Amino acid sequence: MLIVTALSVVVTRSLFAIVTLSGVFSLLSALLFVRMHAVDVAFTEAAVGAGISTVLMLGTLALTSRSERSDKKPQIAPLFLVVLTGALLIYGTLDMPDFGAPDTPAQTHVGPDYIERIPKEIDVPNAVTAILASYRGYDTLGETAVVFTAGIGVLLLMSGLARRRKEDEEDEGGSS
Repeated sequence: MLIVTALSVVVTRSLFAIVTLSGVFSLLSALLFVRMHAVDVAFTEAAVGAGISTVLMLGTLALTSRSERSDKKPQIAPLFLVVLTGALLIYGTLDMPDFGAPDTPAQTHVGPDYIERIPKEIDVPNAVTAILASYRGYDTLGETAVVFTAGIGVLLLMSGLARRRKEDEEDEGGSS
């Protein structure tokens, strides 16, 4: 369903439908994270990806047009740039160890230490949740504060833009 939703976002021309499908994609991602027992990541994805992002994008659409302008000619340069970036990213991962390989540094040094300490120190069954909520709690709180501050900033910018448009409409109505 994630792939179908992503492809739908790519081919859809209605910006409202794209925002809605992006919210659906975030919710499906959150469900995937819940299925993988990463409830904290699922909660963040649902709150930020499906919640805040969707609301901010819908607010932006209220101030702009609802459909994408169609270009008369296809743009080759952006396509080339995306393909080049993708190729470089794939090339950069060729030297990486296989996913989940037991001989990687994370599996031989850091991981075993956390797995050994978590049941004794905080008794949380999910290691990811234990690390994010306990060992990195201040960092996670800081990230949340940054996202919250950014959301408030965007809302303030949007309210100023709406106020300015209203003033412009009143000026045009009064001068005619």
